Amino acid sequence: MSGLGGLNKSPNGVVIGLVQLQLPVVETPADLAAQTDRIVSMVGKARRSMPTMDLVVFPEYALHGLSMNTDADLMCNLDGPEVTAFGQACIDNDVWGCFSIIERNMGGNPYNSGIIIDNTGTLKLYYRKLHPWTPVEPWEPGDLGIPVIEGPKGAKIALIICHDGMFPEMAREAAYRGAEIMLRTAGYTAPIRESWRFTNQSNAFCNLMVTANVCMSGSDGTFDSMGEGMIVNFDGAILAHGTSGRPDEIIAAEVRPDLIREARIYWGVENNIYQLGHRGYVAVKGGAQDCPYSYMTDLAAGRYRLPWEDEVRQTDGTSCGFPAPVRLYGETAKEAAK
Repeated sequence: MSGLGGLNKSPNGVVIGLVQLQLPVVETPADLAAQTDRIVSMVGKARRSMPTMDLVVFPEYALHGLSMNTDADLMCNLDGPEVTAFGQACIDNDVWGCFSIIERNMGGNPYNSGIIIDNTGTLKLYYRKLHPWTPVEPWEPGDLGIPVIEGPKGAKIALIICHDGMFPEMAREAAYRGAEIMLRTAGYTAPIRESWRFTNQSNAFCNLMVTANVCMSGSDGTFDSMGEGMIVNFDGAILAHGTSGRPDEIIAAEVRPDLIREARIYWGVENNIYQLGHRGYVAVKGGAQDCPYSYMTDLAAGRYRLPWEDEVRQTDGTSCGFPAPVRLYGETAKEAAK
């Protein structure tokens, strides 16, 4: 049902291309400008290689690499030259694009952000990674929730980033807000390969939602990213999979939002996104609509605490060379310094 990787596009189909981009080394503003140009050229490659493509997706860290560098000279703004160049590439190639930036934050650590730009160059989605990969990543936790937009062919699209996808609550929230396609961009390396694969499939099946997922690829001399572009159908079946890990390969497939909508309406068995809030509707009218999960109620009340909380050893980033933070969530650096 992938339309031979998107070559045979149906009237209701949306063709997604996942760019397993070569992992870059970005240490200077000149490197950043050069990598921006490289991403722009890859938008053109995607359009030339697949004229039917509606949306091209670049991995997390496509612009900045995996250095975790927080140098202010390398940070991006939504109105900066990098995002402007990405928007122009979408216009020039008449395609939607999903891009990754490390975003300047004057009140604290940078944000790991993702954006979707339409084929007119308009910013349609703006997301900040909710769950940085602790203790390895220094990014400020996101504060924008999980936005859902109307994309090509009216498809409802959400974006999450890398480690976000290891939390089933993220995919469930995206689906609950109406997402039919959830993008997951990542910089993961080989030790996460199996976890990556089965969470991409479970996120899709448990929410009757297509997931389109892609990592960086190749080596920067220190890290080896794995590519692993995966487009997974709403029944958990893999439609396309970049198993070779070949840098700059574009993995593509056609997905069908109309069939997702049909399944969400007509499925009885395993319509889990509906049944979560309507437990046992065979026995009781409308099903039970309570919240029987203590972790949900505790989290909402600000009292989330594990039975083994006091035994957890990794609770900041000092093991990875970052200083222990002194700011509370919501405080700016200036406020914390008072």
